[in-house]
Amino acid sequence: MNLTETIILTQNSILFVLFATAVIMFAIRFPTEARDLTSGLRLLRRRLVMIVAVMAVLMAASIVLISGLQPSYHAGSRLMIHKPLATALSSGDAGGDAPLNVTSETERLLSRSVAERVIGDLRLDERPEFNPALRQASVVDEIRATLRGLVSSDKPSQPAGDNVEPIIQAYYKALSVWRDGQSDVVQIGFTAGDPELAAAVPNRLISIYLEERKDSIRASLDTAQAWIGQRIAEQQDRAKAARDAADTYQQTMGVVQNDDDQSEQIKAIVELSDRQAKIGQSRADIKDTIAALEAADDPSLAAQTKSVPDSIGVMQADLRTQQQDLARLLDIYGTDAPAVVDLRAKIDRSRADLSTAVDRYLQSMRARLTALDDEDRTVRSALTAAYEQRSRSFLAQTELTRLQRIADKEQTALDKLEEQRRGLVGQAMLPGAELEVLSPAAVPLTPQGRSRLFYLIGAFFASISVAVTAAFVVEMMDRTVRSFDQITGMARIVPAGFVPHLRRKDRRDPSRLFGQTQIGMFDEAIRTIMISLKQTNGGKLPNSIAVTSAHSGEGKSLVAGSLAIELAANGTPVLLVDSDIRRGHLDTLFRSGLTQGLNEFLSGQAALEDIVHHHPSGIDFIPAGNPGLQRRMRSADLAEIIEMARARGQIVIFDSAPVLASADTMHLTALAERTLMVVQWAKTSRRAAEFCLQQLRSARNADIVVAINNVKPKRHAKYNFRDSELYARSLMKYQNFEISPIAAWFTLRWLHPYLGMQK
Repeated sequence: MNLTETIILTQNSILFVLFATAVIMFAIRFPTEARDLTSGLRLLRRRLVMIVAVMAVLMAASIVLISGLQPSYHAGSRLMIHKPLATALSSGDAGGDAPLNVTSETERLLSRSVAERVIGDLRLDERPEFNPALRQASVVDEIRATLRGLVSSDKPSQPAGDNVEPIIQAYYKALSVWRDGQSDVVQIGFTAGDPELAAAVPNRLISIYLEERKDSIRASLDTAQAWIGQRIAEQQDRAKAARDAADTYQQTMGVVQNDDDQSEQIKAIVELSDRQAKIGQSRADIKDTIAALEAADDPSLAAQTKSVPDSIGVMQADLRTQQQDLARLLDIYGTDAPAVVDLRAKIDRSRADLSTAVDRYLQSMRARLTALDDEDRTVRSALTAAYEQRSRSFLAQTELTRLQRIADKEQTALDKLEEQRRGLVGQAMLPGAELEVLSPAAVPLTPQGRSRLFYLIGAFFASISVAVTAAFVVEMMDRTVRSFDQITGMARIVPAGFVPHLRRKDRRDPSRLFGQTQIGMFDEAIRTIMISLKQTNGGKLPNSIAVTSAHSGEGKSLVAGSLAIELAANGTPVLLVDSDIRRGHLDTLFRSGLTQGLNEFLSGQAALEDIVHHHPSGIDFIPAGNPGLQRRMRSADLAEIIEMARARGQIVIFDSAPVLASADTMHLTALAERTLMVVQWAKTSRRAAEFCLQQLRSARNADIVVAINNVKPKRHAKYNFRDSELYARSLMKYQNFEISPIAAWFTLRWLHPYLGMQK
């Protein structure tokens, strides 16, 4: 289903809903009219002219629009868009490569550059279907331009011949590109008046899309290669600068990069540390020995636990042996024995020699300790220098390592850029997207959519719906009085009958009203009103009658004059008073020629006898007089007129002003015996009639006689009111030709069907 069919179906549905709503509202608002199923048919019949007119206007407009429709052909193509397989293989991981965004590719198909190339290749700008500058303005366009000119003073600009914007808009309007659900299938359709063009556009669009896609990717890759080439050059400079900085630092700081040299430095530090430890141990031993030798009182016992020279040890052993020998001699001899004395002297010499040897040994040990202290200071200084050399070498090595790491990092970035450039070179050799055409566009054999007959039938039913809906709306908006059934609910009113419509020439020709020519139904209606007045007045005519209406122009003057003529024709004296002192025009009917009237009498400028005109028909007539005086009516003046008429045996009829136009009518109806209110058929609103009746009842507590004037019998017979059959029968009674009973029966059934007439 295309867009045009959808619009037509939507419009018909809306119109049907409007029609049903109008029917329901009519039935709710007018339950009397809608009490059976035939009320709708009656409504259609009485609004038949309006319905036909609306249908004719709508059908004329529809025919103009439908006749301008040209057959259109639609061709479509289905394709799948995906990334090239080589792209996934080149990444090393086919599953890791992101799929192609079909929605984005659909937008590429709708790009302006592709549209301009399609328009140029297929020369769509030379076809009036797509170039508005080549078309002739249609009637609809002229009407639209005229309406736009009425609304806006700015003149619409005509499209220039070289302006491509209208052509592109028409191209996009005929083109349709959409994704089929969530799949990767893209459908391309084109609608044109030429079937070959409709098929050529999708196929050409696909080829141009591939070219545009390839050119776009190539341009992007060229831009990327230029950018990455610049990045590579910059990165090369940064990598070279990093390497040069590392080399310069190594040469300047003398950083040793050989592992053997570093091992020699470590070995020297270890040897110096060991030498320092040995010196410390030797010093400690020497100090202990010196302390032990200095603390001993007996030289023979000195440094027994310490290592001493062999000479001292021998001397200590000899001294101990001599002491042992002395102890044995003392046990044997006395202290004064020569052997004991000699041995003691020998022991003293041995002890003196031992002390001397120990002192010399202490001196040598102190000298050695001093030498070890000097050596320790030398070793400590050398070790400190070695440590400083090692620390400087380590810091320089760390800084050199940092510089080399920076150089390696810059080189790695350069390698990545080189790899990306190689990848771009490889991608430039691949297409941007691959297409798999599932079904190419073929030349359509038949136009799309429905035929013109279908649209005419649809327009016909749509116009019927609109016309019937308009008829129901007009009926719902009709608030006028058309029957006594509509006002019977108002209290204290007496229906006096209908006054049929009188032709304009009959109203203007006095001879037709004064009995020279019979008017038929109009005379019967006036007689019916007279009978109603008698019945409401106890079987006799009232002495005074006030004829009024709600608004002016509703026929009260005609009814008042006709009542006067009817009474005069029956030999009853009558006085007709034009009491509408501001707008009275009854003088045009009687042509009295009087210059004075009721206004002059009320203002005291004329006597009552001077304003009475005696007509040859037997009617006495008082005109309204000069409306410029505009005097208010006084009850005494009106009572004087009524009293004069009673004295002459006349029935006075007042043609009063409308109730809603003058308050004088209230005073007049309070004096008159009977009040006749004239309601014009299909003009006076029920609300106005109800308000006027309430006003008249407040003025005089009596029944008010109501007559419906200007009734069109044929139209009235089409309503479902109880009094409609009356005029359907009366029509045939007053025709100027004879009809058979069967023809009369069929005529009655046509005028007012379903009246329930007996066969």
